[in-house]
Amino acid sequence: MAPEMSRPGGRTARVRSAVLAAAGDALIELGLPGLDLAELARRAGVGKTTVYRRWGSVPAVLEDLVTDMIETSAPRADTGSLDGDLLANAELVRSTLADPRQGPLLTALVCAAADDAGTARALRGFYDARTAVWEPCVTDAVARGELPAGTEPAAVVRAVSAPLYHQLLTRGTRPDTADAHRAAAATAAAARAGVFVSAGARRTS
Repeated sequence: MAPEMSRPGGRTARVRSAVLAAAGDALIELGLPGLDLAELARRAGVGKTTVYRRWGSVPAVLEDLVTDMIETSAPRADTGSLDGDLLANAELVRSTLADPRQGPLLTALVCAAADDAGTARALRGFYDARTAVWEPCVTDAVARGELPAGTEPAAVVRAVSAPLYHQLLTRGTRPDTADAHRAAAATAAAARAGVFVSAGARRTS
């Protein structure tokens, strides 16, 4: 587990920002095996002692990097309709994956997670947190009668982003606007058809 980090302003915040930015850049360029704290300190322009004392290990830096991603992520949209909300979610994922830095960074984190349990745990936390932020778009749609009762919110949200991540990670191509529209429309149609209704809800219906 990453050490508990204070979030004050001033020099402490600047050091954290510089080291996390350096960690992201180095992870993209070198991969997990090429990272060490001395290199991160050099890239960030801070003392090695500061980095060793504050984080203590490369995995701890990466866990803090993911924590920062959670803290700075955009809020969910509330368009008033299922189709609008899912499209907004798909567009946010698309723009993130298509970003010249964020796309490669997420790809590098997925690769790092395969070799480090701490990074994997932190990355799962990131996706769980982002999914939870968008779940109300599904519960609101159920309340409005747009979706059947028992629809699993997390499953719907994950279904929107899954094809966009799949395209980036398996084909190496950044998703475009048409891909985002397709992912949102397909997920909305499947949700309306009851594909994401929980097994328990099916048994009691």
